[in-house]
Amino acid sequence: MNSANAILLVGHPNVGKSVLFHRLTGAYVNVSNYPGTTVEVTRASARFDTEINLLDTPGVLSLPSRSDDERATMRALLNEPSRCLVQVGDAKNLRRTLTLTALLAELGLPLVLALNMHDEATARGVTVDVEALAEELAIPVLSTVATGGEGVSELAGSLSRAAVPDRMLQYDAQLESDISAMTQAIDDVAAHPLLASRGLAILFLGDDDEVNHWLAFKAGDRFKQLQALRDQARIGAEHQLAAMLSRQRTEAADALAGSVTQRAVRSTPLLSQRIGQAVVHPVWGLPILLGVLYAVYQFVGVFGATTLVGLFEESLFEGILNPAFASLVEHWFGDSWMTELLVGEYGLWTMGMTYALALILPIVTTFFLAFGILEDSGYLPRLTVISNRLFSLIGLNGRAVLPMVLGLGCVTMATLTTRILHSPRERMISIFLLALAIPCSAQLGVVLGMLGGISFSAVLVWALSMVGVLLLAGFLAARLIPGRRIPLVAELPPMRLPIAGNVIKKTGGRLKWYLIEVIPLFLIGTFIMFAFEKLGILPAIIEAGKPLVSGWLGLPPEASAAFVMGFLRRDFGATGLFVMAKTLDPIQAVVGMITITLFIPCFASLMMMVKEQGLKIAIAMVIFIVPFAFFVGGLFNIALRILW
Repeated sequence: MNSANAILLVGHPNVGKSVLFHRLTGAYVNVSNYPGTTVEVTRASARFDTEINLLDTPGVLSLPSRSDDERATMRALLNEPSRCLVQVGDAKNLRRTLTLTALLAELGLPLVLALNMHDEATARGVTVDVEALAEELAIPVLSTVATGGEGVSELAGSLSRAAVPDRMLQYDAQLESDISAMTQAIDDVAAHPLLASRGLAILFLGDDDEVNHWLAFKAGDRFKQLQALRDQARIGAEHQLAAMLSRQRTEAADALAGSVTQRAVRSTPLLSQRIGQAVVHPVWGLPILLGVLYAVYQFVGVFGATTLVGLFEESLFEGILNPAFASLVEHWFGDSWMTELLVGEYGLWTMGMTYALALILPIVTTFFLAFGILEDSGYLPRLTVISNRLFSLIGLNGRAVLPMVLGLGCVTMATLTTRILHSPRERMISIFLLALAIPCSAQLGVVLGMLGGISFSAVLVWALSMVGVLLLAGFLAARLIPGRRIPLVAELPPMRLPIAGNVIKKTGGRLKWYLIEVIPLFLIGTFIMFAFEKLGILPAIIEAGKPLVSGWLGLPPEASAAFVMGFLRRDFGATGLFVMAKTLDPIQAVVGMITITLFIPCFASLMMMVKEQGLKIAIAMVIFIVPFAFFVGGLFNIALRILW
């Protein structure tokens, strides 16, 4: 694959870049209907030409870059030997799209503009004169509907016609003078092999972090010349240089968008708009949220964890597969340690595979389906608005709900997506809360399955306890970690009917991850439990944990094994309690699930915490979380025995 043939997909968040990337390459990305799901550059060969390398970049709210995802995109622009750019824009919000186009045009790279979500623009009465826009910019401009594949083949065919856009604006005289001086200086000391020095000059004057670093490295000692020119320009602009550059680009985008766009006047809003307004309404939003959560509980906690698990565990595994496999193993190995390893109490099949396939797989499948429907409908982004006031109590804004919601899928990946937050303080608080009180999909499914089998009240007690801990821990963290809360600025996608193909594709991709990544960990965990049992370590741990587990938490002594399993994976530990469900009373079940949910994050999550925050901070978080989990569990044991 020739890296010189790289084509970069760039654009704002939530404009369909990753869906379009999948259409053009066949590669699966976390394709979701909310921003922040692409936080690293993803690359794959194009379907239409395997010699072409397509790169999907994180969405940028604006350039110059400020956040980690914007920096990742800027690094790709600076360092990838790009053949051309494909800007994916929002057809129903052309002004916003062209604000970015105005800056990309200055970089001097060939460009194709794909106006995505053409169907939604049409539904809203927005018509864009694509031919007039193409003529104005002197580049190919196409209408696409990535979710349905419309215009994708035309887009692929247009890449050979990519052209350097005509400049969209002339800045005012003083700014042009500053830009010209900086352009000449960059040409002299740090010219880029592909990007135009004028574009770099505008980004540098606008305080782009990545361009600043690149020029400092490239120019060496002569970087001081560039800094002196920028300081001079700042003084001339009364220290409003970046704002003035941005404002004039926005004005140019407004003018061009107005000249090529027509809007039909509607007397009443579309049904999707009404629904979108209702779910974020200060009065109706909360009841709708509670209704959604109850529906998820019924689908995952009742249907998935009761009906499907019963079918898989009792009918399929216990009734057919386990007896057959045990008979086969005993025939091969007789009464030996190998038989015990495979089909014993801690057998790789009878425990590891049975847990993974009979107990967890039906639950995570129903959860992934429910999650996919919610994200494809456009409901999840609206949680940022609904939760903004709540998150303000813990020093965050509603944008932090996105990593939290993603954490319900996989805490490890959610930890990575905290990069969409705009300050180190926000990222630290969010990572801490993810590690403490956000269950991953597999663990959540087990929790809903076990407590749902008791009563909805048991589920509600657990859920309220998690929310309470989340708020309390976040409140304290926000006051201990220095910094300020950044206000929420977000654009919501339209509400849509979920597309069955998208939901199935997402569910299939996540189940593939489960089968490849999680099942081996279940088998490793089972083997460790087997080894611990044979070496006498497990009985010793159970005995040592009796005062804490039996006394403080009020659980059976053997529950200590579940917490040992929880060191390997949260869901593995929860499954250990799930298997004991028939021996636990309702209070023990609730206390056990509260404690195991708050317990130490899985090993993969811990490694991601180290990567994002450093070893010292990650260890400090774990040192706090483990005793805190048992402390809270014990308090609930006391409280529930008094009140319930």
